[in-house]
Amino acid sequence: MDEFPLPGAIGLSHVRAYEWLAEDGVCGGSPHLHLACTEAYVVTGGRGAVQTLSADGYDQTELEAGVIAWFSPGTVHRMVRREDLAITVLMQNSGLPEAGDAVFTFPPEVLADPAAYAEAAALPAKQGPAAEAAARRRRDLAVQGFLELRAALVSGDFAPLREFHRAAAALVAPKLAEWVPKWRAGALAAAERTGAQLTALAAGDFSHLAEAGVRVATPSRRGGFGMCGRRDEYEIDGG
Repeated sequence: MDEFPLPGAIGLSHVRAYEWLAEDGVCGGSPHLHLACTEAYVVTGGRGAVQTLSADGYDQTELEAGVIAWFSPGTVHRMVRREDLAITVLMQNSGLPEAGDAVFTFPPEVLADPAAYAEAAALPAKQGPAAEAAARRRRDLAVQGFLELRAALVSGDFAPLREFHRAAAALVAPKLAEWVPKWRAGALAAAERTGAQLTALAAGDFSHLAEAGVRVATPSRRGGFGMCGRRDEYEIDGG
């Protein structure tokens, strides 16, 4: 078995929403969207919400243990903490978010300048007070843009959200060439393996069952500063 990804070659992490208070009096994460990945929250503890901006307008979905909420590409989402909210995040197309398939809701002037965006989004490589301060500044800047987008949607004006989508697509355009091979080696390859197995089984060939096995992974990094909160990450070959 050269490749043994998680089912469907998904990405997985554990997140605890940031406890930092934002300018609107809400504790939580950095609002952002994904351009090619559906994301799911599996709530394992605590209480909170996810605030979303989409073609359906502004919404807030309550979160508590046992709830699963997921959102498709283009949905701006902001994790909100009330009690000690703990979530297992399932991410489509493992490898793409790590390669840049996420854009923060920074104000338009930042989004329009790739260098300014990169500077605002970057965090120090080493964890510590400097990284925490940078993560908090990043979150606050994203909340600033999010609140402007939300106010427009609530008033019935969808133009700023459409403009944000346009700006987000322009920011990631230079990265698309590196996304395709990651997708082919991950999610597409996983689906193609299933197709090959079904074809083999239909022909009476069950030889792939002899390649069965078990893999175990533990977090490769704990407590990192993710987009939504403190994040325990995994590195799983083939996914």
